[in-house]
Amino acid sequence: MRVGVDGRSLAGDARGVARYTAGMVAALAAEGVDVRVLVPAGTAVPAGVEAVGHRMPGRLLHLGGAVTGRPRLARQLGPVDIVWLPAPAPGAVGARYVLTLHDLSFLERPGDFTAYERLWHRLARPRTLARRAARVVAVSADTAQRVRARFGVQATVVPAGPGDPGPRTEPDTRFGRYFLFVGALEPRKGLDTLVAAHSGLEPALVLVGEGRLAARLRSAGAHVLGRVSRAEKAALYAGALAVVLPSWCEGYGYPPLEAYAHGTPAIVSDLPALRETAGAGARYVPRGDVAALRTAMTELADDAALRDRLGAAAADVVVPSWETCGRGLKAVLEAAAA
Repeated sequence: MRVGVDGRSLAGDARGVARYTAGMVAALAAEGVDVRVLVPAGTAVPAGVEAVGHRMPGRLLHLGGAVTGRPRLARQLGPVDIVWLPAPAPGAVGARYVLTLHDLSFLERPGDFTAYERLWHRLARPRTLARRAARVVAVSADTAQRVRARFGVQATVVPAGPGDPGPRTEPDTRFGRYFLFVGALEPRKGLDTLVAAHSGLEPALVLVGEGRLAARLRSAGAHVLGRVSRAEKAALYAGALAVVLPSWCEGYGYPPLEAYAHGTPAIVSDLPALRETAGAGARYVPRGDVAALRTAMTELADDAALRDRLGAAAADVVVPSWETCGRGLKAVLEAAAA
């Protein structure tokens, strides 16, 4: 089976969809699937995967496809049995395809996105993409339920993998005792709640990621590191008291799983998708509840035994491997291609 993939997220993007796409295409290739990935010229792809480069800027290429119907992904990829879209995005497919949906935050909380991002999502036509797809994949049962309710489409649940925890390493000690956030520095991640809850606490607050809230968060006293290397991120996970994910919306949630690989527990919003993935290694707090989040952070900072118990529970959480997730996606792609 030859699978064509929309790989635009691989062009220098360190966010969740890029990690998901890279992990899945590598897993598909390891399963013997012939994978061709459309990427901007010069973009690195996982070993065993064929890169099909284009020289047009990615946004221009796909916005043009959305508006004019040209160029089509299938034509650029060459002969393939099925196209896989790792996330909704503007463009013209021109062939049978499978679509992955991670969450519906762009519909549930549109105010968290910029005007440009809202236009991007409208041009992506996620409802139409989902309804025309040969198959739809959801990364969690919660996302599948939301897709069914919003779009009237049944989705097959295939977990999004373990993320990229990086190598086991010595803890980062630059910040002393600290809480860690990893992700986009955007409103939907609940960062205003996090900063308010952290105010006056002794442990530092370290933020890894990029986004339009970076300057505001830095002025509030957080250590904003931006994008870091894989090894540096691993050391930060290993040294943190806990990773904190106070999101308003999540479809899966990589940071808790990545932290668990280093024995670090999590504090997360009490969301159905995070209950699915983070399991017993996390403390759950109502989203947007500053007082509850502050209490959880204080308790984990002050109680080493509690951290140890959560860390032990985190070690028992079953985190799906890329191999397992790749086999699940391969089965969906084969069914769609048939």
